[in-house]
Amino acid sequence: MRTTVDISDHQHRALSAVAQRRGIRGFSILVQEALDAYLANLETGEVELLLALDGSLSDSDAKEMRSRIDDVRST
Repeated sequence: MRTTVDISDHQHRALSAVAQRRGIRGFSILVQEALDAYLANLETGEVELLLALDGSLSDSDAKEMRSRIDDVRST
């Protein structure tokens, strides 16, 4: 799956250096490794618990929550 992620200039430079040292193009492999490491360090069952929440809000409740989150983040 392709997605867009915002990273800082420092993170970009660091990823570029690591990729160059490993002789790889792009950051996909590095990001996949980082995500795998992060997910592996979560508590047992935490990922399953979070995935089980998918769809637990109605569309209108989710929209309202997203609006409130966006409002808080903009302040």
